Amino acid sequence: MIADELVLAPADATKRSLRRVLRWLLKLTRRKPTMVAGILFVLAMAIMSIAAPLFTSQDPNRLTPADRLQGPSAEHWFGTDQVGRDVYSRTVFGGRVSLIVGFSVAALTMTLGSVIGLMTGYYRKVDAVVMRFLDGLMAFPTVLLAIALVAMLGASMTNVIVALVVVSFPREVRIIRASVLSLREQQFVEAARAMGAPVWRILAFHIFPSTVPTLIVQGTFTVSIAILTEAILSFLGAGTSPHIASWGNMMAEGNYFVQIAIWMILFPGIALGLTVMGVSLAGDGLRDVLDPRISGS
Repeated sequence: MIADELVLAPADATKRSLRRVLRWLLKLTRRKPTMVAGILFVLAMAIMSIAAPLFTSQDPNRLTPADRLQGPSAEHWFGTDQVGRDVYSRTVFGGRVSLIVGFSVAALTMTLGSVIGLMTGYYRKVDAVVMRFLDGLMAFPTVLLAIALVAMLGASMTNVIVALVVVSFPREVRIIRASVLSLREQQFVEAARAMGAPVWRILAFHIFPSTVPTLIVQGTFTVSIAILTEAILSFLGAGTSPHIASWGNMMAEGNYFVQIAIWMILFPGIALGLTVMGVSLAGDGLRDVLDPRISGS
């Protein structure tokens, strides 16, 4: 009898935990339906891109000249391009490039922005040197600087990520630095200094946690900008290799056939726009939830 109760107790605790999580999700859905919709759409796009072979039956790089420039049909849902490749399968596979670039740039930018922002915001001498360099870097137009870096490094997904991180992280640094400048004068930080806490502990355990909401919201903005910029670079021929299925490459190819085969540029453009919109909706909702001044908590 006692053994049965010990077995049932963890099961009951798990059920109660699941109920609490479901109630929280339902409450969040009612409060922020657009945020939940954006997160679910981005998750759906990520799952489709990662498991692309399960959602497509055709090779995205298979050339079928006899089927070139065919309109949407039961066999080719989004039609075919100028060399007979299936636009639907290329659109699904193309999501991999955009999502990998977007989230990789966001992760690297958030990491660099956090470290440098904490240092520049806390140490005045470091701030005077580093921020002048970053101000000069931000003076260049983002797309032009990214094109120059990719042209110097070579066209590849890795180099596109590196170029976008270089042009994106100064903005992240400025935002985190601004938060640190206000936080370092707060009473809880002064109390930690008075107790003799080392600087690394103050930064890691007292200041950094307070910057996390801002960091997360800015990260979603970075994902959107990185996805759009990667598409712009690929459209201009300065992004990923032309043979790789990406939304920017597909729209660049479809640009020459827009009058007779608009589907070549329409469907990748819709996928790009909806993905960026989903990330933006998620970011706006997270800002409202995480910022106590807006959420009222």
